[in-house]
Amino acid sequence: MADRQNLDIDERERIREHESVKADVRRQVHSEIAQEVRATDADRAREKAAAESMKRQAMEEVAGTERELSRSRVVARGSQVIDYLFYIVYGIIGVAIALAAVGAREGAGFTRFVNTLAGPLTAPFRNILTDPASGNSRFMFSYGVALVAYLLLHLAINGFLRILAQRKTEI
Repeated sequence: MADRQNLDIDERERIREHESVKADVRRQVHSEIAQEVRATDADRAREKAAAESMKRQAMEEVAGTERELSRSRVVARGSQVIDYLFYIVYGIIGVAIALAAVGAREGAGFTRFVNTLAGPLTAPFRNILTDPASGNSRFMFSYGVALVAYLLLHLAINGFLRILAQRKTEI
């Protein structure tokens, strides 16, 4: 959550800087126009070339910033979708753990439904650890391992997306 807030703050800061650069360019162009009235022909030619160069550079910078902001928005939306999918996975595995812990009947419709959903998600982790049982209840340590593995995968994907969203800086 803090990372999203930091990304939002960073994006607002970049937009503010972007608007500031546009305002500076606008002021410079107006200043150059006012000076052009008093300048000689040679001065006007030099100033015009300098103004064109600055204008081109500012426009390239603005276009680059626009592309960067657009890319950041796409990456942020992708991160939200991935978060949602992982939360669904966490919920399914968590409900399966809870049902096993309270000793829910295997034949009950909801228990079968949850186990059907959790089966493919937890299959790679079955029999990693022994799942102790007491009466009808059992604690699914292997499902706990699955939760931890999915959490680490989730963090790795979000870290990679954060790298993509970060602004490249020149040294």
